[in-house]
Amino acid sequence: MLVKTRTTKETDITVSLKIDGTGKSNINSGVGFLDHMLESFSKHSLIDLDVSCKGDTHIDDHHSVEDVGIVIGSLLAQAIYPVKNMERFGSANIVMDEACVSCDLDLSNRPFLVYDLNVAGKVGQFDTELVEEFFRALALNARISMHVIQLRGKNRHHIIEAAFKAIAVAIRRATAFNDRVGIPSTKDVL
Repeated sequence: MLVKTRTTKETDITVSLKIDGTGKSNINSGVGFLDHMLESFSKHSLIDLDVSCKGDTHIDDHHSVEDVGIVIGSLLAQAIYPVKNMERFGSANIVMDEACVSCDLDLSNRPFLVYDLNVAGKVGQFDTELVEEFFRALALNARISMHVIQLRGKNRHHIIEAAFKAIAVAIRRATAFNDRVGIPSTKDVL
């Protein structure tokens, strides 16, 4: 189990993460919708995840959402690198009712995010523009190249939840053990 804390003037966060877990989670980010998404992420990635965040949500949820993404991404990087005996590439199309979202990713050690979700507005009290902020923080700090693309859908909740699940399944597939690949790069390093 890896543990990391991050304390700023805006947030106080502690996250523990076990990449080869069973999908157990205990999430309290202070942002209800994010808690729901992270529980789903944990379940479908099979990553054990505990998140505690006290943030300046009296201002808005931005700092908490982004900083939780930073910490989770940092722990993923610790768990993944150096990449050895892992598939490296992961992909998933996840359907949730009318919505379908694709995630393709590479444990490349070269962070990049392609984000194409049409979710402008709110889900309950949650500002949906924060979804991109979370995914960017996650991808950059985990040092993965990640493409999250909406294929279909109208309901914001469904689209966002399908995206979190698609990322979860793609990460699970990319980190799957495969001792035949060794270091999965022709450069012999990632």
